[in-house]
Amino acid sequence: MSAHDEQRALRVTAEEFAEGATAELGDLEIVDGRVVRLMAQKPMHSRVVRRLAGLLGAARHDGGPCMVVDSEVAARFQDADSAAGDRRLNIRYPDIWIRDCEPYDVNSVREHILLVVEVTSDSTIDVDINDKRIQYATAGIPRYLIVRMDQKEERIEEIEEYRLDWSGRRYRADTVHRRVLLLDEPVEATIPFEVLEQP
Repeated sequence: MSAHDEQRALRVTAEEFAEGATAELGDLEIVDGRVVRLMAQKPMHSRVVRRLAGLLGAARHDGGPCMVVDSEVAARFQDADSAAGDRRLNIRYPDIWIRDCEPYDVNSVREHILLVVEVTSDSTIDVDINDKRIQYATAGIPRYLIVRMDQKEERIEEIEEYRLDWSGRRYRADTVHRRVLLLDEPVEATIPFEVLEQP
């Protein structure tokens, strides 16, 4: 394979993604058409994602609006502004989201997400606090939680909560949760960090 072919193999168009071109590549995201392989996460990261998703799911109200809690499911975000088809596609796999119960479609699910959560790791912290925060706000997702792990990724340091500002396109810092996550929307939940961290 030539150097040009190798470089081409790391990019994908929306059409190629829809046809399953990335299915055999494993865990990845697509940023401006470029395939970004995801690093394996530490056990604590996985535990926090799994437990938090379960507790958020349990917090949904019976008789309230229908909501779905998912983990690491693909969502297509706004295409990058580029004339080249293999420079536009943006696919993310948020750690957790809560969305309404409209039928899932990778291309439109972002319009139905009510809350998105990312759990930081050494390899993702910059993307979580910068790139994804901008991308999720631009998509109009009302709330974004960033679960900040400590340097050793052994415990939760804090959970930052962001809400859309008056423009509906940018996040403003709302609350920094320490020791306990207190949510009022889209579900009401009180979740001690120690519950998420337990082995």
